Amino acid sequence: MLINSYGNPTKIAKIIEQASLKTTPRPISAKIISSTPGRLRLRISPPHRYPEEMKRIANVLETQTHIRQVKTSINSGSITIHHDVQHVSLENVLSTLLDLGFNFADITEGSSEAAEDVKKAIINLNKRLEQATSGEVDLRFLFPLGLSMLAVRQVMLRGFQLQIIPWYVLAWYAFDSFMKLNISSQLPVTTEKSG
Repeated sequence: MLINSYGNPTKIAKIIEQASLKTTPRPISAKIISSTPGRLRLRISPPHRYPEEMKRIANVLETQTHIRQVKTSINSGSITIHHDVQHVSLENVLSTLLDLGFNFADITEGSSEAAEDVKKAIINLNKRLEQATSGEVDLRFLFPLGLSMLAVRQVMLRGFQLQIIPWYVLAWYAFDSFMKLNISSQLPVTTEKSG
């Protein structure tokens, strides 16, 4: 439920509830990311995140008299709407979006917000590690190194144990290593013509 400075949050919930009742030929699924006085930010579902569609949505929204500015980001799928807070309520902006075929729901994008947070944390950790080591070491080096050290430890503790490795694992490693080691021979060779 949205709680903001616009007043009664049940009005917003009722408007969003009406969106699920509307049937449009091509509904635009969106999620409200943030709402502050004069500003509403939405995240659009992936099927509508291509430049022509985002531009079309922005152009239609900008024709509305109560909307001052619309900013889009195709990469994140966000649309930020700046509207006249003195004469227009959030409910009016949401009603405009409903008329355009928006359907407010929890949209899934292949990964959850928690997964995105973990991914961002790992990227930040990798950047810090690179900065601390002047670009000499990063997680792409340390992670395989750590796994290799665990493998050596297991060999030292338990031996090779080749008799318990399934045949399909060995077959996969044979195929995978062949492909990776011979990838350079598959690349086209360009020759310079002398004139």
